[in-house]
Amino acid sequence: MALGEAILVCLTDRPMSGYDLAKTFDASIGFFWRASHQQVYRELARLRERGLVESREIEQSGRPNRIVHTITKAGKQAVKAWSRKPVRRPSVKDELLVKLYALEDVDVEVLREQLEVRLDQHRERLATYLRIKDKFYEGRNLTVNQKGKLIALTMGIRNEKEFIAAFEQAIVMLEDIDA
Repeated sequence: MALGEAILVCLTDRPMSGYDLAKTFDASIGFFWRASHQQVYRELARLRERGLVESREIEQSGRPNRIVHTITKAGKQAVKAWSRKPVRRPSVKDELLVKLYALEDVDVEVLREQLEVRLDQHRERLATYLRIKDKFYEGRNLTVNQKGKLIALTMGIRNEKEFIAAFEQAIVMLEDIDA
């Protein structure tokens, strides 16, 4: 997947300014696809050049004008075409796992601390996902798009639970190793 497709998917919800898009990206798709605000703005320009996004300027008194981006019919067709492409298996690049692989040659106490930090990060992410689920999805009649988002969120929740269990187990396994 390219950043362009992720941006187009965000714009299927509603027209947005670049700022709104970057914030929405951070709070939703950003959990699964990383991009800086600068990358989002650059990609918006490319999408506009390709006719997949239209932009219009909205005048605001006392503030800079706002540019709002809307997905075009061609943009929606591009999303549909992209959805038909096979998905690639995500690559894993995790230096913490590499450090575990070299357990005999690393500082085990520092590694244990790094595992604890990562465990806390996964617990925080899980708590965030659960708050999102409670706030936006629990006890509601969902649209098709909302169901898709809930499925992705549920997979993220399960993923975080598995990471938490794995890191807890790794920390326990390190207890019998001399630092």
